[in-house]
Amino acid sequence: MPRLALTRRVTFAAAHRYRRPEWSEERNFAVFGKCSREPWHGHTYTCDVTVSGALDPVTGFVVDLALLDEILEREVMARFDHRTINTDIPEFADGLLIPSCENVSAFIAERVQTALGERARVTRVWLSESPTLWAEWTAD
Repeated sequence: MPRLALTRRVTFAAAHRYRRPEWSEERNFAVFGKCSREPWHGHTYTCDVTVSGALDPVTGFVVDLALLDEILEREVMARFDHRTINTDIPEFADGLLIPSCENVSAFIAERVQTALGERARVTRVWLSESPTLWAEWTAD
């Protein structure tokens, strides 16, 4: 049976900064540059989530789009939109995950996959924080 992919795009606004709390301000600046400074800086993120699976011969879908939209609303939009990633999302609190594009895309992939269960497989999360910077998480 053929496997197909479906991609849904969402956009959200969020703020963050890069910082290791165990480092001095000087070391944080040396490693992360201006992105380590307060106040937070923000982006309008674009996030593409691709799921793949077998085509359902009855519906013609890889996954029910309403279900995928519900999951993206809960796991991405409600969690990230108009939030400060470092303070509003516990996994990105000081000393835990740095809110880089790479870490945020991997986090989104894991959350969406957990919510989807066996219905489909998350195979790609593409996350852009600007027209010139993005990360792409892909399943092995």
